[in-house]
Order: sequence, then structure tokens, then C-alpha cells
Amino acid sequence: MKCALMSDYEVTLVNDSMQDSTETPFADGIWKIHVELPDQYPFKSPSIGFMNKIFHPNIDELSGSVCLDVINQTWSPMFDMINIFEVFLPQLLRYPNPSDPLNGEAAALLMRHPKEYEQRVKEYVQRYATKEAANKNTGEEEDEDAEMSEVGSISEPGE
Repeated sequence: MKCALMSDYEVTLVNDSMQDSTETPFADGIWKIHVELPDQYPFKSPSIGFMNKIFHPNIDELSGSVCLDVINQTWSPMFDMINIFEVFLPQLLRYPNPSDPLNGEAAALLMRHPKEYEQRVKEYVQRYATKEAANKNTGEEEDEDAEMSEVGSISEPGE
């Protein structure tokens, strides 16, 4: 049994006292996240992807797939969805890792021209991650998402 979820859980970047007060260029974005739970969840990690476009070294621009060690390699059954939305994804946005990229262009720009990278991120946020843009860009999929959330859409063994 595979279960696909569409989450309206808001990924926010909390400005805690241990961080400097400078904002990340992703701070004003509203992100729609696709979550797919494998049969072996929580013993196997979920598949996580951004549904709206994002310019980030560790996120594939076309598919939205996320490259994050804690999800892809060091997952533990002790982690849950709250960890993903409140810790892992905000940290990924706050601390991109250009040395292990899924988006080579974003990684190169971040390493060579950080100000240009920040400007490009802000352009993507304005274009794809405002509330209006996020709803517009994923609007065609709303019917499909409603189907996925119905109990009857989860296939049982032997079907």
C-alpha cells in the first residue's frame, strides 16, 4: 500500500535566538509539499517533493525532489512528519548544501555569486511561492489531490 498525501502544512522559517537575524531569501515563500508514504513507513523514509517551483541547490527544479541526507540516507523510525515540516525542510531552506546538488545551476550560482543566487531565489518566491501563485500553479491538481485523500483511493492488497 502506498499513500500519497498533499500537505497544506505551512513550512515556516522560525527566527530563533541562536541564528543571526538576517532573513533567508525563502522566508516569504508559501510551499506546497507532496508526501508519499511507502508501505514500510515509518521504517522507510517518505518521498518528499516541492510542488511549486523553487530555486535551490538541493531541490530538483523540474520534479521538486528533495536531496536531504536525513530523509534519503539516515532516516530513523523515530522521525515523524512533524520533524520533516518543522525541522528538516526549514533547515534545508536555511542552509543549502551546494556541494551535493540536485540543481547544478543553483549550486554554482550560490558558490560563485551568492548575491545573484539570493536575487534569483527571491524572483522564484515572487513568481511561484506567493499564496496566489502556489494555488494557481497547482490548481489543476486539486481534483486529483481530493481523490488521493479519500480512503477509497488507497489500494488494498489483492486489488
